[in-house]
Amino acid sequence: MSHPPRLLLLPGLLCDSRLWRDQIAALAGEAECHVADTTLDESLAAMAERALATAPDRFALAGLSMGGYLAFEILRQAPERVTRLALFDTSARPDSPQQARRRRGLMALTRTGQFRGVTPRLLPQLVHPDHLAGPIGQEVIAMAERIGREAFLRQQEAILGRPDSRPDLPGIRVPTLVAVGEADALTPPELSEEIAAAIPGARLHRIVGCGHLPPMEAPAATTALLRAWLRG
Repeated sequence: MSHPPRLLLLPGLLCDSRLWRDQIAALAGEAECHVADTTLDESLAAMAERALATAPDRFALAGLSMGGYLAFEILRQAPERVTRLALFDTSARPDSPQQARRRRGLMALTRTGQFRGVTPRLLPQLVHPDHLAGPIGQEVIAMAERIGREAFLRQQEAILGRPDSRPDLPGIRVPTLVAVGEADALTPPELSEEIAAAIPGARLHRIVGCGHLPPMEAPAATTALLRAWLRG
């Protein structure tokens, strides 16, 4: 009897395992899911080393946003261990100067003791307008509070220090899914289009009625994409 595929899930900034909760539940029995801890390190290299130390020998890899940046780093460190790749709402580019200034501004706000003010500022960029006032928006805020101030600062340092992953894309040779919320304001669909165009054989999907967090905003659609990708 064959073992179900092993799936390593990488959360985004200020996200924990709640991001992937519905997919983990829906794929029970079909995939052995592991969620990496992305809260303890202030570089992607260290995050990747930590994730690889506890990951199965070989695994499918799925990341959202910062988790996508981390997926690229895992591929740089241990490409032979990754069997397939799924990238949600992410970018292969480093921060632009404007993005870096905005990120450092949020870090400065956090250091002055106003961490609780960060997530409400980010929320309109994270979810579709239809989800702002509902339970999804509340869960995003609760998730961020669980991550906390110090981990947020470490994650932002890691993101600021990330390399340009665009030169690596043509060398990716595993089956690749690229998906993005059609209304993603933080990493707009054209960034996913750029990734999908550069990875040989990658498949691009736009998820309707969804912003930056498809696993929470469109759980059934996200699960269906992952299930087809794992079976493909």
